[in-house]
Amino acid sequence: MRQQSLADGSFEKYRKKTRKEVLLEEMDQIIAWQELTEIIKPFYPEPKGAGRRPKGIERMQRIHFLQH
Repeated sequence: MRQQSLADGSFEKYRKKTRKEVLLEEMDQIIAWQELTEIIKPFYPEPKGAGRRPKGIERMQRIHFLQH
């Protein structure tokens, strides 16, 4: 069992949000992920046969937006 620290408990509500958390929250508010996914879905590769499966559309969209 792991020892609990002050950050694990009730002090979480006082923690300042990181820049990454703020950016991801803003992206979720601005971008309509579901509608964008529906537009891209016909062009996204479908898994056929053996081999590595493609990652999810929504995950790849978020990665692409973060890169730019």
